[in-house]
Amino acid sequence: MRMPEPDAAVMGRRESIVADLRRIVPGEGVISSIDEMRAYDCDGLSAYRQLPLIVVLPSTTEQVARVLAYCHKNGVKVVPRGAGTSLSGGSLPLADAVTLGLGKFNRILDIDLPNRCAVVQPGVSNLAISNAVAADGFYYAPDPSSQIACSIGGNVAENSGGVHCLKYGLTTNNVLGVEFVTIEGEILRLGGKYLDSGGLDLLGIVTGSEGLLGIVTEVTVRLLRRPETAKAVLMGFPSNEDGGDCVAAIIAAGIIPAGLEMMDKDAIAAAEDFVHAGYPLDVEALLICELDGPEVEVDHLIERVAAIAKDHKASTLRVSTSEAERMRFWAGRKAAFPAVGRISPDYMCMDGTIPRGRLPEVLSRMRAMSVKHGLRVANVFHAGDGNLHPLILFDANKETELERAEAFGADILTLCVEVGGVLTGEHGVGVEKRDLMPTMFNESDMAHQQRLKCAFDDGHLLNPGKVFPTLHRCAELGKLHVSGGNLPFPDIPRF
Repeated sequence: MRMPEPDAAVMGRRESIVADLRRIVPGEGVISSIDEMRAYDCDGLSAYRQLPLIVVLPSTTEQVARVLAYCHKNGVKVVPRGAGTSLSGGSLPLADAVTLGLGKFNRILDIDLPNRCAVVQPGVSNLAISNAVAADGFYYAPDPSSQIACSIGGNVAENSGGVHCLKYGLTTNNVLGVEFVTIEGEILRLGGKYLDSGGLDLLGIVTGSEGLLGIVTEVTVRLLRRPETAKAVLMGFPSNEDGGDCVAAIIAAGIIPAGLEMMDKDAIAAAEDFVHAGYPLDVEALLICELDGPEVEVDHLIERVAAIAKDHKASTLRVSTSEAERMRFWAGRKAAFPAVGRISPDYMCMDGTIPRGRLPEVLSRMRAMSVKHGLRVANVFHAGDGNLHPLILFDANKETELERAEAFGADILTLCVEVGGVLTGEHGVGVEKRDLMPTMFNESDMAHQQRLKCAFDDGHLLNPGKVFPTLHRCAELGKLHVSGGNLPFPDIPRF
């Protein structure tokens, strides 16, 4: 994994940069010793590690603004970091960059139930928001599997989803506003407690921008009422193809479950051994379908889903009979990632999205890829919206296995694009998918995306080395392309 060459001049000024930043963030807010910085040398994509130049832990928006203004003035790169759970290397440090950690921004500032929203700092964990409003019958819908640890700021950066994103949307559908600091140190407010803001959708641009445009220091999120009834249906199938066909049939029938998740045999066995959720071990594929809403509606939809499952050869069919059992069904799915860690020394979690109707084909082709690369793959994914999370199992201590896992992952993501999908559903591009961007975007597409980055960060100081395989100078991107001696659109006046 190649990263930008470190700036020797910046690294040579390290001690003076440390001293300057300590004046902005006093006390224990600046970490510069090698041993203490090792806690920040990677994120959830732990195959890649790099010590940062310095780690800075501000505690106020004003400190963030002053740090960014200083780095902008002095040409120092900045890598934002939340809880460090990114699975795409989005917060991988750089040797010549300040890692700006937002762990001290961990307060819920306001809970406004009449307006059904909450204002939180970016270091607040995803699950903490739902816990804070549970007693009043509310919750925050996006629920990544890492919700006990991942931060809301990181969710905004990666546009995270989760089990319930099929019906209730991703982060972008549940964030109303942010406080946002530019690389020049300007503090902006985008959106707020109101439903929609006028003008350009800058909030939509910031959500999912992977730390390339600025630093989020406050988030206003949408709260939802807990549904009257929620039940989960556990369905086992004799093949992955049967399970995939059932997913497509449920959606085609006009049923939009709150969650629709699928696991294959390896993932089922690992999760059951870890959590004891009551999963059947004699099936090749397992679907968990949750229906929520008024009780009469839920019971009706369960009957329809059960009928569809039986038409697609379901060999196991169980409906949760209590809230505890429903939560147990989900506990196994949400613990699937750590559970797989018990059956393999290492694994690489991929993240691609495909059209739902291509699911059986993609699963079949992934099995062939597994044979080709000589590595097992356990499949856990948000089947309802086609967001795949294949877990490639390998042992980094064995020669070539990491390289084979990377090649296997690249083949899976390329396949996702080939069948009409995209490179990422919720983990972001980061460094993991950076060099695959040309499989999805042509040179003109990439140039337009980089022009947007230039509008926010013309010096490319924010999270460089991520998302774009080749980064062009902003001045170069500003030039008009001349073909055959003619400017494009010659009828448009030039100023």
